[in-house]
Amino acid sequence: MKKILIISDGEVAEHFINRVIDTYTSENIYYVVQPKHKIYKNINASRFKFYEFDPTSLYKLANLLKMEFAQAIVVMDNPLDTEHTIKNIRSIKKQLRIIVLNKWNLKNEDQNVVLINSNEILSSRLLNYLPNVPVIAQNVGMGEGEIMEVLVPFGSSFVYKHIGVIEQKEWRIVAIYRNKKLIMPSRRRMIQPNDLLLLVGDPVVLKSVYIAIKRELGQFPEPFGSNLYLYLDMDLINFKTTEKLVSRTIFAHKKLGHNLIIRIVNPNNIDLIWKIKEFRDETVIIDIDYDGINQKKNFFNDIKKYHVGLVIVPNEIFDDYNMRTTLYEAHVPVLKIANKVLSSVKDASIILGDNRDLEKISSTIFDISAQMHLNIELYNYINEHQEAKEQVIEHYYNLSTIFSKNIKIIKDSENPIKKLKNKNDFIQILPFTKKLTKKKIYSLLSTDSERLYHKLDDNHQIFIPVQI
Repeated sequence: MKKILIISDGEVAEHFINRVIDTYTSENIYYVVQPKHKIYKNINASRFKFYEFDPTSLYKLANLLKMEFAQAIVVMDNPLDTEHTIKNIRSIKKQLRIIVLNKWNLKNEDQNVVLINSNEILSSRLLNYLPNVPVIAQNVGMGEGEIMEVLVPFGSSFVYKHIGVIEQKEWRIVAIYRNKKLIMPSRRRMIQPNDLLLLVGDPVVLKSVYIAIKRELGQFPEPFGSNLYLYLDMDLINFKTTEKLVSRTIFAHKKLGHNLIIRIVNPNNIDLIWKIKEFRDETVIIDIDYDGINQKKNFFNDIKKYHVGLVIVPNEIFDDYNMRTTLYEAHVPVLKIANKVLSSVKDASIILGDNRDLEKISSTIFDISAQMHLNIELYNYINEHQEAKEQVIEHYYNLSTIFSKNIKIIKDSENPIKKLKNKNDFIQILPFTKKLTKKKIYSLLSTDSERLYHKLDDNHQIFIPVQI
């Protein structure tokens, strides 16, 4: 058994001893020194030995220190008494680890003296009750933010998501507390409003996860970034439609807010550049790359530099295989603008597939539809397997209740791509996964509606990454 020396004086010390009494362990024996005798209830006499004397007296303390202690804990009300007690212990026990409650910013260079700052503890505890501030474990692990508690708000993007569809790269949901009960997470477990999630992972990653959990509607393109970015490669674009393309981009910019950066590369049409420059104002930045060197590297640098959350491109740029791959690798949403009026779009159309990726991007879909005042339509092709689709539909119904936004489920035996080809006032939203980077020729015999996105090329489309 380990012998623990506790030197106590004052209200905090009394409270601490009561907590120790309530904390059962058969491995420790506690030797408690106090200047005045205190009465404690429910004491296990085999585990607690009490002594009444002044611990600043070296003579009296020395007799007790003839025993071998594993650790000493000093909790006292007077700074001078605390310092004298530490000196007395150290004069006899040169290497004994001493834990000291420090209320007065005491200093001690001894490596085996641990000063616990009471002001830091209290302020950290109070900080935990502030809204929108992550709760980080202070006394577990490294205490650097690798363990975090997050309360899921009612309008969170994580509400009603199955844990299995949440990308957990370099972090994990290790426990859920719901109605003061511990629930172990599983892939099919659904997150509820007011759940308290216990997260473990890289501290930097957890900060981003915290922001994502707390994010509510009206903040897109967050959490991917904050600004819009129109990419114009003049070697690829159609000059005749570019001016209308920029006008439609300005419309999206006004709907979504934030700054708009128009990046022009391979500039080779001076008249068109001057027309584009007419759109410049306080929130619209024109950035022209005259060098044309390391365009892919410059693109990724722009994503970071401008904190881009939505890239906007015309059809012909997204149609380019290399450019499409670059857009995918950027891990930000892409708005592909077609040669149609954007302001006439009324519906956000989603074709259900046989996977759960649409559940991963659901909150972003609701956010976009809310900001652009779009109705949400889910197309369910009933000739395909239904189990995964029904779970996604259930998830979207739950979110529609939270966000007070109606959704329309269209069940039909007719292929939804054919159905949408006859529709004009919609924008298609779909997950931006690696399979979309493959060349079109490989999708000709595919029945995957996502790989056949190019069948609806004549319409506006938004591609959303399934992970940030």
